[in-house]
Amino acid sequence: MQAGLLGELLERLGLGESELQERLDFLSWGPEDQARLSLAKPQAEPLNRAFVEALYNRLSEFSVPAAILADRQTVQRLKARQHAYYQTLFDGCIDESYVRERLQIGQVHERVGVDLKWYMGGYRLYLSSLLHGMLGPVEQQALETYDSLLKVVFLDMTLAAEAYIAAKHGALQASEARFAHALRGANDGIWDWDLDSDELYVSDRWANMLGYTPLQVGTTSAAWFALVHPEDVSGLEDAIDQHLTGRTPTIMHEYRILRSEGEYLRVLLRGVLETVAGRRRLAGSQTDISERFQVQAQLEYAARHDALTGLINRVQLNQVLQDTEQRLKREGARCAALLFIDLDRFKLINDSLGHAAGDNVLVHVARRLQGCLRPGDHLARFGGDEFIMLLDDLARPEDAEVVAARVLARLREPLQFGERCLIVSASIGVAQLRPGVALADSLQAADMALYSAKEAGKARYRLYSDDMQARVRQRLRLESNLLQALQYGQFELHYQPVLDMRLPQPSAPVAVEALLRWQYEGQSIAPIEFIPILEESGEIVPVGYWVLETACRQSVSWHAHGRPDLLCSVNLSGLQLLEVDFVERVREILQRTGMPPTLLVLEITESLLIDRSGATLVALRELAAMGIQIALDDFGTGYCSLGYLNRFPLHIIKLDRGFLQNAHASEQNMTICKAIIGLSAGLKLKVIAEGIERPEQVQLLLQENCHYGQGYLFSRPLPANELSALIGK
Repeated sequence: MQAGLLGELLERLGLGESELQERLDFLSWGPEDQARLSLAKPQAEPLNRAFVEALYNRLSEFSVPAAILADRQTVQRLKARQHAYYQTLFDGCIDESYVRERLQIGQVHERVGVDLKWYMGGYRLYLSSLLHGMLGPVEQQALETYDSLLKVVFLDMTLAAEAYIAAKHGALQASEARFAHALRGANDGIWDWDLDSDELYVSDRWANMLGYTPLQVGTTSAAWFALVHPEDVSGLEDAIDQHLTGRTPTIMHEYRILRSEGEYLRVLLRGVLETVAGRRRLAGSQTDISERFQVQAQLEYAARHDALTGLINRVQLNQVLQDTEQRLKREGARCAALLFIDLDRFKLINDSLGHAAGDNVLVHVARRLQGCLRPGDHLARFGGDEFIMLLDDLARPEDAEVVAARVLARLREPLQFGERCLIVSASIGVAQLRPGVALADSLQAADMALYSAKEAGKARYRLYSDDMQARVRQRLRLESNLLQALQYGQFELHYQPVLDMRLPQPSAPVAVEALLRWQYEGQSIAPIEFIPILEESGEIVPVGYWVLETACRQSVSWHAHGRPDLLCSVNLSGLQLLEVDFVERVREILQRTGMPPTLLVLEITESLLIDRSGATLVALRELAAMGIQIALDDFGTGYCSLGYLNRFPLHIIKLDRGFLQNAHASEQNMTICKAIIGLSAGLKLKVIAEGIERPEQVQLLLQENCHYGQGYLFSRPLPANELSALIGK
């Protein structure tokens, strides 16, 4: 490695044979010089030895060389080599090997940190010492010898200095190479601007990142600023001016600069002012930050947009609403409104078809909603299956209802997923945005209108009115009291009889269905109002156990009073079936009440069959093994596959009233009724028709061999004491 470096040094200095001879000729070096030195060598030996001792004593007086010469053994070795070198001077043999040795000494001195001043100063001390030592009786001869010595010593001094400087230059070049490599790795370009002469220097990397050469960029600041994006020029000039006036310690500024392809590159400029020899210079680097900026932009976009639909999210919606609020405060501003959109029965889609299908539905719904927007409107996914549509710059408030009607019509169009077709409906709450009304209050108003639309039967819109506030407060009060209704004994059961329609009227029921009722402040609250609240809160589980035990006790009482074969149906919640000890709790209730399992019917809905964990199937099989009958309620209204009829232990199919109600007027409904009854008969499942209200419905059912039914034609749900008379017949 060292030999290679020495070879590079010889090549850099051009110290070949001819160059060496030229230097010797310039010094007037000849054979007589070599002869004189050889003759004086014996006389010089003690002088050299004495000088070496004096030199190292002198060096030890100074901290820097003293630190280098701290080791005693090293000092002794250096003294010996130094003495040998001085003796070599008197050999007078100067050739290529001599030169290589002297250059190597210079390199070593630079590497170990011996500054040039100590090296050159040592030569001066040596010559002075030898001058005084040699001047004796024959002064002329000593002076001639000394002159020869000067020649070779100054040759050595020249070689040493050149070696030292060349080594320093090589180290500087290596440092510059490492610096340039680091800059390339850091994606930085270098620039230097002489403010007094307006001369600009840019590095190759600075120009190349823009697709130019430094020559194409130019050598003035005007050429640089001509490439800056017009919108960013003033900002760049201001950043430079702030640093030049001392308001900032450095320049650090992002801006856009034109590439040769015509696109703008986003870069980060760094720089600092220096004054050199009275001239002011700005110098620094320029970094390509386009990739980082893109990543940052993507992160900012993700923070403000919904990942599934690509719509703006609640964070961005809040910003848009604030901008709209400021616009509404201006004189002459036109109307704005919010549409709070919630999909109807979306949970059923997730439960029956899976969350992947549910996500697909949301994406398609989002696209349809976007198709209903006017220029300037905004659409956000508020969460889950909820969307907020901001209608801005409306000509009149009524236009919001026009858009809401358009949304409902657009959503009613079937969604096609391969071979599956879905119809998705939505409920919409409409609220006007008014100046001075807080954004939270406007959102709450739209939410209240949405609740009113759902309460009215879903698949419609409602415009917010002030009386909705009172109804919402009433609902909150209702919910608060509902969660304590079981504790305060406010629940009761009504029973609707199930009749064998083949028997003459009036006939005694063959079964009863237990239905939960809530008496609150002297009023009977409809189940459709409080059952969903019990489901959402989880309170349906303890209430469900109370219903089951109360119904069983009442049935046992009827059994003891002449109706030992009377069946009793109780509706189950999906949350109950998810209880790990549900089957055991049912068994305990049967034992506690004395209810025969064979006279108990547990009713479930289609959505409960869609259970990917298998827990529902296991629980239903255990119940069936106990002798309990399982009835499938509202069959045909959900998304249940017919394959579930074989997989699950079902005994009874309940024909939904929706199919029966219009069977005479609708050939399609008539066909569905016949199909369900025929399918059930083929699977040896009993069919019970719900919602019978007219005699012709009875005739239809009997014609299709459906023998059991319930409905207002026979009896409304009745308290146990009122139903007892009918049961006794």
